[in-house]
Amino acid sequence: MSRLHPLLHDVLILVAAPTQVLSGADGAIRADARTAHGVLHADCRVISEATVTVVAPDGGESAGESIARLGSGTAATFTALLRELSVAPSPDPVLRLDRERTVAPGTVTERITVSSVLEDPVECLVRLRLAADQAGMDAIRSGTPVEPIELPEPDGGSVTWADVRTSTTITADDARLRRTDDHRTMIIEWPITVPARGSVTCAWRAEITDQQPVIIAAGSAGLAVHDHVRAAGERLATRPEPRLGRWLELALTDLDALRMALPDSPPDAFFAAGAPWYLTLFGRDSLWTARLLLPVDHRPALGTLRTLAGLQGSKDDPETGEQPGKIIHELRRATQGYGDSWLPPRYYGTIDATPLWVCLLHDTWRAGGVPEQELTALAPALTGALSWMIDFGDADGDGFLEYIDASGRGLANQGWKDSGDAVRFSDGSQADGPVALSEVQGYAYEAAIKGAELLDLLGLDGAHRFRSWAAALADRFRGALWCERDGERYPALALDGSKRRVDSLTSNIGHLLGTGILDSDEERQVARMIATPELDSGLGLRTMSIKDGGYSPLSYHCGSVWPHDTAIVINGLVRSGQAEHATGLIEGLLRASVLFEQRLPELWSGEGRPVPYPAACRPQAWSAAAAVTVAQALGALP
Repeated sequence: MSRLHPLLHDVLILVAAPTQVLSGADGAIRADARTAHGVLHADCRVISEATVTVVAPDGGESAGESIARLGSGTAATFTALLRELSVAPSPDPVLRLDRERTVAPGTVTERITVSSVLEDPVECLVRLRLAADQAGMDAIRSGTPVEPIELPEPDGGSVTWADVRTSTTITADDARLRRTDDHRTMIIEWPITVPARGSVTCAWRAEITDQQPVIIAAGSAGLAVHDHVRAAGERLATRPEPRLGRWLELALTDLDALRMALPDSPPDAFFAAGAPWYLTLFGRDSLWTARLLLPVDHRPALGTLRTLAGLQGSKDDPETGEQPGKIIHELRRATQGYGDSWLPPRYYGTIDATPLWVCLLHDTWRAGGVPEQELTALAPALTGALSWMIDFGDADGDGFLEYIDASGRGLANQGWKDSGDAVRFSDGSQADGPVALSEVQGYAYEAAIKGAELLDLLGLDGAHRFRSWAAALADRFRGALWCERDGERYPALALDGSKRRVDSLTSNIGHLLGTGILDSDEERQVARMIATPELDSGLGLRTMSIKDGGYSPLSYHCGSVWPHDTAIVINGLVRSGQAEHATGLIEGLLRASVLFEQRLPELWSGEGRPVPYPAACRPQAWSAAAAVTVAQALGALP
């Protein structure tokens, strides 16, 4: 029987990268492969069960009835009533249980409080059950059941378990620790007496050490969240937008918690893509997030540029997708399985990260975020990335950047819509490779023009070559990639391997705005198409038009709404002088921010209602960065 991907729509995720905690809304971490619950550190689940019960003197045991949850980000409090243990019937709650959980990189702490409003003391036992299965991310994500490990004998008030990847130490003061008979569950107990009209608090702590770190928590100062939120409010004082402030605050807080770095360069922070599945470096995601965040902070952009330059490809390897000058797609501890794909720890299967790296370098320099000596240091990576576009990006010599998986085990699609069925014709049929995505040609054009400007600035050769190449690319694009439907012209999603236009109408065309590859008339036409009800759901931009045969509102890439996608298009509309067409998209994201409690998920349904995509990451870095784009479009940020 095939296994089912765990659902996340009702899971609370607390994250302080590289540590994250997934639990139910009641705070319980349940040992069930269908939930993905656990304490995870750098793709390893170090705690797979953490449940709390309170035991009365007569042996009655209760986990409580959950009534409230407060918090997100790095801390939350879960409140439950202990009505089953109340000594006398009462219409009002008299005993309650609160779990206060806080996450920091490498640390999870929890305070468990039992409170009473009774006039007499209450004796009881607080019992915590812990288990660990040390499952890897591929097993968690696929819903594969993993047996818990045998735990060692506790040593006083603590116990430590470890493997070659991680070491986890549990400390519980004033508690007694014991293993179950099968050694697979640790029982931690606190005998307590709750005073009349009082409370007692117990505490435990997990400290996790990565013994073979691939990524670590960033070592540089974090985002100035409150300063940015306050400044945004002041800029909008005369035309306030009440939905923006709290959304921007939570988005920046989540982004701060997603900052990571490589072990050999802790100050060079980048944004991990998202929790729980993608809490690591993703070239495209990290680049776009840093780019969208430029209005508030240049430092993540510079850290991302340095990090990716250090991992830039140097050889041609079909198994990993690596090529000289190419920017990496994904960095992991171990090989990851996604359906039929098996991605190596360093995987380069992305067609767009390389031109996006060049664009981010230019934009960060233009914003004043790249000192001259840093630009000089990054010059070899710049020339390598520009050369890759011409020497390797055009696999069949037709003048377009395209991709095809040469290994047979990598990603079939290698743009941002990288699910296997993402590239579809208007009749719903799927395109065969090599695939030349329309938005990637826009990125490449922009990278060539901006890269040429940087080459001139650095006094390096090649600027004329890349400007000429960009001009020819724009001409080829104009001749090969425009479609017509119902009397309206629009760019195709892609060219397939037979050079046929993949003629579905998609959000990808909005990424062309502001890149320079379109002339002003073409930009106006694209802006008009973007604003139609075919694509604008009222809660953000659909990835595919409702008139296309492949449209499905809860598909991953063929009709759903991705807030970062909408934000990129808003940015492009503003950059291209088409801001009037962005109004509906801005309003859609503001509405969505309220409906999703100011923490936008990775994606949601394209049907125009707040129906969650059930396996979406939340938080997701570039989703959070959409708040910055909206704030800037409203005039709240420079």
